[in-house]
Amino acid sequence: MAEISLQFPDGNQKQFDENATAKDVAQSIAISLAKKAVAGKLDGKLVDLNAPLKHDGKIEIVTANSEDGLNVLRQSVALLTKVALKQSFPEIEFGEETGDENGFYIDTDKADGQVSADSLPAIADKVQGLINQKLDVKHESVDKAAALKKLAGTKFEAKIVEDSDADAFDFYEIDGVSVLATGVSFDNTGAIKFFKLLSVAGAYFEGKSSNPMLQRIYGTAFFKQADLDADLQARQEARERDHRVIGNDLDLFFVDPKVGAGLPYWMPNGATIRRTIERYIIDKELGDGYEHVYTPVLANLDLYKTSGHWQHYREDMFPPMDMGDGEMLELRPMNCPSHIQVYKHHIRSYRELPLRIAELGMMHRYEKSGALSGLQRVREMTLNDGHTFVALEQVQDEFKKILQLIMDVYKDFNINDYTFRLSYRDPKNTEKYFDDDEMWNRSQSMLKGAMDDLGLDYYEAEGEAAFYGPKLDIQTKTALGNDETMSTIQLDFMLPDQFDLSYVGADGQDHRPVMIHRGIVGTMERFIAYLTEIYKGAFPTWLAPKQVTIIPVSDDKHGAYADELRKQLLKAGVRADVDHRGEKMNYLIRDAQTHKIPYTLVVGDQEVADKAVSVRKYGEQDSATMSADAFEDVVLKDIANYSNN
Repeated sequence: MAEISLQFPDGNQKQFDENATAKDVAQSIAISLAKKAVAGKLDGKLVDLNAPLKHDGKIEIVTANSEDGLNVLRQSVALLTKVALKQSFPEIEFGEETGDENGFYIDTDKADGQVSADSLPAIADKVQGLINQKLDVKHESVDKAAALKKLAGTKFEAKIVEDSDADAFDFYEIDGVSVLATGVSFDNTGAIKFFKLLSVAGAYFEGKSSNPMLQRIYGTAFFKQADLDADLQARQEARERDHRVIGNDLDLFFVDPKVGAGLPYWMPNGATIRRTIERYIIDKELGDGYEHVYTPVLANLDLYKTSGHWQHYREDMFPPMDMGDGEMLELRPMNCPSHIQVYKHHIRSYRELPLRIAELGMMHRYEKSGALSGLQRVREMTLNDGHTFVALEQVQDEFKKILQLIMDVYKDFNINDYTFRLSYRDPKNTEKYFDDDEMWNRSQSMLKGAMDDLGLDYYEAEGEAAFYGPKLDIQTKTALGNDETMSTIQLDFMLPDQFDLSYVGADGQDHRPVMIHRGIVGTMERFIAYLTEIYKGAFPTWLAPKQVTIIPVSDDKHGAYADELRKQLLKAGVRADVDHRGEKMNYLIRDAQTHKIPYTLVVGDQEVADKAVSVRKYGEQDSATMSADAFEDVVLKDIANYSNN
C-alpha cells in the first residue's frame, strides 16, 4: 500500500498509509490526544477526523481547547440545526451558513412563512434530541456535477455550488437526512455539548439587495456551560448597548429601506446631539487656526483620477453619472481633492503656511447592503475632515499640534482608553501603494520621529497605511472592547505632486508643500454610534438632546410656574421642556428616567411659593431642593465643563 509523508508542527515527519485519517495520526501520537481530537488540519485546511488525508503535507490535530476546535463545534451544531429544520419543515430551503468565532448562522427560506423566533425553542429541542441519540455522522465528498445532482430543485444551494471554484463539496447524513455543509463536522452527534439558538433576522441572499430576502437563524455553541453563560451575558450587554436599539428607544435616528439602506434620517433628538458635536468641533478648529469651508459633494471624475482614488478605491465609489455632454460627475468618496482645489484657487506664499482647511464634509461610499449597520456602516456620511498644507520643515511641529488638538477633544468627551498605531505601507504591495521608496521612507521616518519626540508609546503596523502615505491611527476601545480607529493623522507627499501644488518661498521660487490629512472624531455617524454605546444612551448633560424635564405636580396649579422655569432655562441656553401630560407623578418620573434625561425637576405648592425646584439627577434615587437660580447655576456648570465632574 502506498504511503504519505506528514510533517508535524515541530518539524518531524512520519509515514502513514495513504488512507490514514487525522484520527489515526492522533492515535499514533497518544491515545489521550485522539480522545481530545475533533478534526485535523492538512496544509492549513480543516479536514474531518475520519476523512482520508490522501496526500503529503503539514498536519495538525485540532482539539476542543482551540479556536479551530470551537469553530468545528459551531459548524457541527449548524449542520445539526439544518437536519432538525429539514425534519420539521421538509420543503425548507437553505442558503449560506457559517460557523466562526462569533457563533454560527444558517440562511433559510420557507414558502409558507419564514421560521419565526417563536419556533426556535422547538427546533432547539429537536437538535438536543439528535445530540442525545449519539448518532453517527456520515460524510460524503463529491464533485460539482454530483453535488448539483443532489441539489436539483433547490434555488439557493445549487447556485452556491454552481458559483463555487471548489473541486469537491461535502454532504453529511444524520438520522437519514443529508445536507450540504461548508465546514467539517464531528463524527458523532454526542460530541456536541452546549448550544443556544439565539435569534432570527432577514438577510439578502449573497448580501445583495437585488436578491431574495431569506431568514437567518443565529446560534452559538461552547464546550463548557460556563463559557456559554458568559457569552450569553456578553450578548445581552451588547444588545443593551446596541446604538440601533438605543437610537430607536430614544428616537435618535432611523433608516427606511423604502428610501434606501445606509441612509440615516436624524430625528430631532439625534440631530440635537449631532449639532452640539458639530458646533463644538467647529469652534475647537477655528480656535486652532483652521479655516472652515463648504465644498460640493459632486465633482468631475477626472479629479479622482488625478488623485488616484479612482484607480485605488473605485470599488468603494458609486458609479459615475454621465451628464450627456461628455462630463462625468462622481459622488465624492473623500474630501481631500476638494480641499486641494481650495488651496489651488490662489497663489500661495510661505507666509500663509501652515494653511489649515477644515470641513464637515459629506461623502458617499458604495457599501453592499449586507455590510450596512445602523450608523456604523452607512452609504452617506459626514467626516470631521481637515487638511493642512505645510513646508517640509513644518511637518513635525504641525503633527504635534494636530495630535494635541485630538487629545484635548478626547479629554472633553472623556475618551481615555486608546492606543497609538503607526501605519506603514507594505513595500511588497506595489499595486495598493504609491511606488516611491524615497517618499515612503522619508514620511514614515518623520511620523516616527514626531512620536519619539513626544515620548508616546506606539506600535507599528505594516500594510495599514493609506495608498498615498503613512499615518498615525488612534485606536479606541468600543463599549464592547473592540478596537476601532477613531482619529488619524496622515502625511502625504504624493497628492501635492499629482496636483502640482506649490507656494512661493522666501527666495521667490516655487516650492512643493506637504499635505497633512487629519480626522479628529471620524464621521459624525460612527462617532455618535460609538458615544451612544459607550454612554448606553445616558448622554452627559452637555450632549443630551433634552437636558431638563420639568414635571408639575398638578398641571392646573403648577403648570404656569413650570413654563416660567422652562423659559428661564431656555434663555440661559439649557434644553428644557415641561411634561404637561397630567399622568401620575411616579409614572412621569420613571418615564424621564427611562429616556435618560439628566435632570428631572418636580414643582408643587412649596416650590411655587419659594421659587424653588425639587431636583433629581438621572441614575440617583434622592432629590434635593434648591432655588431655581441655584439650579440654573448647577446645570450651566455641568454643561460648561462637559459633564466631567
